Amino acid sequence: MAGSTLSREQLDALHNHATHLRIESVRSTSEAGSGHPSSCCSAADLVAALFFSVMRYDPKNPKAPNSDRFVLSKGHAAPLLYAAWAEAGLFPKSDLLKLRTLSSDLEGHPTPRLSFVDMATGSLGQGLPVGVGIALNAKYVDKLDHRTYVLMGDGESVEGSVWEAAEVARQHRLDNLCAIVDVNRLGQSDPTMLQHDMDAYRARWSGFGWHAIVVDGHDLPAVLAAFDEAARTKKTPTVLLAKTFKGKGVSFMEDHPSWHGKPVPQGEETRKAVEELTGRLKPNGATLTIQKPSAAALAPSTAAPLPAPPYKPGESAATREAFGVALEALGAVNPLVVGLDADVKNSTYTDKFGKKFPDRFFENFIAEQNMLGAAAGLAACGKVPFAATFAAFFTRAYDFIRMAAISQSNIKLVGTHVGVSIGEDGPSQMGLEDIAMMAAQPGITVLYPSDATSMYRLVETAANRKGMVYLRAGRPKSPVLYGPEEQFPIGGSKILRHSASDALTIVAAGVTLFEALKAYDRLKTAGISVRVIDLYSIVPIDRTTLLDNARATQGRILTVEDHYAHGGLGDAVLGAVATEGIKVHKLAVRAIPHSGKPDELVDHFGIGARSIVEAAQQIIK
Repeated sequence: MAGSTLSREQLDALHNHATHLRIESVRSTSEAGSGHPSSCCSAADLVAALFFSVMRYDPKNPKAPNSDRFVLSKGHAAPLLYAAWAEAGLFPKSDLLKLRTLSSDLEGHPTPRLSFVDMATGSLGQGLPVGVGIALNAKYVDKLDHRTYVLMGDGESVEGSVWEAAEVARQHRLDNLCAIVDVNRLGQSDPTMLQHDMDAYRARWSGFGWHAIVVDGHDLPAVLAAFDEAARTKKTPTVLLAKTFKGKGVSFMEDHPSWHGKPVPQGEETRKAVEELTGRLKPNGATLTIQKPSAAALAPSTAAPLPAPPYKPGESAATREAFGVALEALGAVNPLVVGLDADVKNSTYTDKFGKKFPDRFFENFIAEQNMLGAAAGLAACGKVPFAATFAAFFTRAYDFIRMAAISQSNIKLVGTHVGVSIGEDGPSQMGLEDIAMMAAQPGITVLYPSDATSMYRLVETAANRKGMVYLRAGRPKSPVLYGPEEQFPIGGSKILRHSASDALTIVAAGVTLFEALKAYDRLKTAGISVRVIDLYSIVPIDRTTLLDNARATQGRILTVEDHYAHGGLGDAVLGAVATEGIKVHKLAVRAIPHSGKPDELVDHFGIGARSIVEAAQQIIK
């Protein structure tokens, strides 16, 4: 309901909702003995305005298709979010007193264990990129008219990811996106850079192409009028810059820097705080009706199988190119698949998908953090996002990967240009820590296909697998090993060479698999018999096959990888077999690489056929 149409009694009812949110935030954090009540109190009027006057949603069904979406980027204000949903009737207010306990999903910062949370927040600067993804989905994919609101803190607006998102939102004209900055002046340890310099905030956001509205965040009619203005603004996103006071409503807490992250102590101080807030309630019998979203039945989406891979053994193709071919084919058979790029689409070959499905492809330019956050937002809307860039550049967005893992987000990441085998570009472009980085996160699947056929098959498998998947793709062309009928189940491997007299098992993937096959031929000529395994699935790993083959080769494994020694394929193998007394020897990149030709770099840094032969001879001795 528009702010200008609210009666005095309705405004009083809205004021009371805000006061109740403050009371419950104080009570729940006091009971928990930890939390951020002062940060909740500054934003209570903003949240009350959204939940009880502005947003259209079903209080009993937070995921209704056309509901307005709310993202709490300042995740430490979680008690305020929980209080709002309890006030709306989703669950009993008594549950709020279980805040931060093991028996409750009302955690210290929100996670998608809760039906009303799209993405885990708490690592600041992530809410706006997620909101961008949700807004992109509504405007361009599902073509729904719901709005997305993101509540941010003023302290987190220093984060670079916020400004990445601001740029991308302007570029895509996301007029269905509204950010709210709770400018309460105080950070955790110091006042914020700009404190209450609202003109400076306006200049920054206006300079990024946003419609910026400065408002008194405790003046409910002004807040409602600002939200009305935001809804009427077309072709550009809007930000409400709300001047507020930390701890608003509790006199001994209000605008005091020492109260960040501190609950009101139980007993007399809590009693005084609640009593003061209760005294602010206005006698009022009016009720506010939450607007339900308009009906929007999304068309059912079913994925058909991909056609057979277009590659034949003996041909040559880069796995990054096979990824692009597979993604384009996947777009035709699965309408939920979307693509995201960070200005490298002509190197990752996602441009194939983008040209064919422009409404499902989103260019983020050189903004990897926003790409990951937007992917998580799209996944929260039921899409299957593939975000691709050079593997080295995922390090820039690792905090987003970490939070996506906490959220159990259904995003698919593809890292290309891995290892020293990329050649002349040098170490800044070489993904040499990506397996370690990805495999460290819980619930992720890590896949490393070696040829075009396996990459093509595993792209489809990744799309159909629930949860985060990382696909590692090489830059150089490599021979096609497998026929189009070959299957690659997650958690599997392929034994490419073996005999009854083998003295060593060599485990590799990607470019080093072909080096292992060359080494096999040289060792065979020298009268040494070894077996070779293609370990295309690193997480989960094929422990059974590894153990069976190690035991058949005198308990010896040699791993070879185009990756730093720590945390890569070798460590994954070691972790799988170490308890069984298997000896694992690792060849990996052990120095900061240098520019050069791919073949000479593979040889120079000790992961080529020559090094494999030498290592095998030493091990077998």
